[in-house]
Amino acid sequence: MERLWVGFGAIFGLTTVAMAAYAAHGLQGAAPATLAAVGNAVQMQGLHALALLFTGLWGRRGGLLAQLAGLAFVVGIVLFCGTIYQQVGPDWLRAWRMSRLAPFGGTTLMLGWGLLAVAALRR
Repeated sequence: MERLWVGFGAIFGLTTVAMAAYAAHGLQGAAPATLAAVGNAVQMQGLHALALLFTGLWGRRGGLLAQLAGLAFVVGIVLFCGTIYQQVGPDWLRAWRMSRLAPFGGTTLMLGWGLLAVAALRR
């Protein structure tokens, strides 16, 4: 499982850079609130990509709780960041109306941090 978290961390790190470039160059002229929301999503994705890398390194020592933290980070990134990106994407993507999932994604990211903390403190 550790390789899986490192792999997801690397993929989310790569797509963080891609989304930052898209925000800087593809969203010129967008509303300030839109730019702020995408900037927040990019920042959260990058931070949690690093958390996934750490989870991959800690995974064996952290046991099941660390593995669950990795899963929570992946699901949280997809729900939180994906929802925000979806709102500024192409028309076919915006039609999905996923905006109500963002709070669940944020909560899942917090759950991941909590699980990782307990995994670290138990050892």
